[in-house]
Amino acid sequence: MAEGGISSFWGPVTSTTECCEKNYAYSSYIAEFYNTLSNIPCILLALIGLINALRQRFEKRFSVLHISNMILAIGSMIFHATLQHVFLPGSVSMVCSKKIDGAKESRWKDLFLLQPQVHMEAFGSHPTDRQQQSDETPMVWEMLLYMYILHSPDWHYRSTMPTFLFLYGAVFAAVHSVVRFGIGFKVHYAILCLLCIPRMYKYYIYTQDVSAKRLAKMYVATLLIGTLCWLFDRIFCKEISSWPINPQGHALWHVFMGFNSYFANTFLMFCRAQQRGWSPKVVHFMGVLPYVKIEKPKAQ
Repeated sequence: MAEGGISSFWGPVTSTTECCEKNYAYSSYIAEFYNTLSNIPCILLALIGLINALRQRFEKRFSVLHISNMILAIGSMIFHATLQHVFLPGSVSMVCSKKIDGAKESRWKDLFLLQPQVHMEAFGSHPTDRQQQSDETPMVWEMLLYMYILHSPDWHYRSTMPTFLFLYGAVFAAVHSVVRFGIGFKVHYAILCLLCIPRMYKYYIYTQDVSAKRLAKMYVATLLIGTLCWLFDRIFCKEISSWPINPQGHALWHVFMGFNSYFANTFLMFCRAQQRGWSPKVVHFMGVLPYVKIEKPKAQ
């Protein structure tokens, strides 16, 4: 939304994607205050999941999965805090193109943001596409990781699947950096999600543990509630703008999706531990937050 009255530390808004929250309403360093801070629960939940996976020596795939959740949340924080075109790792010429004006703040900002002066024509795409890629490519990579975790137990050729998914993700990132997909990306992402649903449902019906099934139900519930919050924020923004209090639907979406990812990861960890014969059970941290506790055989 329009500026909230405080001058921006990051300069003019260059992103074409904004949510129903006034920009720089509370701080000159944070464009969308609630949309930025609402990513903190996502990071904390992923960190808790990562610590549990490492402490109990789950397979590395789950550590990578929790780390990918953290990366997405951190990227979302950077975007909502700046509303700039996010810097993409690997684009060395973007760093080389930063302005050298002797000002410490400017040099620091240019390392992380794509300033409007950078000529993106050299990469064959508009600056907006770069911002979209910084959001969309990690989303696809994460879905490929979920596909690997869901399908790998029944994959007969162990090296084939991770190699194929890795190459697929790399090719997608390369093509997406120069080609505008638009609605094509949404269709592609939806297909990847749909490919995961049958296997997720199979895990659910074959799981007898009541607590594990509750995790799956909480995953679905947070997904539905979060989606409703996102749609409400997008569709009724004009009406919300006239309200004395903004319900911050997009920020609530962040929070619910943070729990959604945590419940999904925890459920998958339970199912995988069952497959490995690790006697998993769902316990609760401080009586509230569920996590998986396992007992590996001595031979493992």
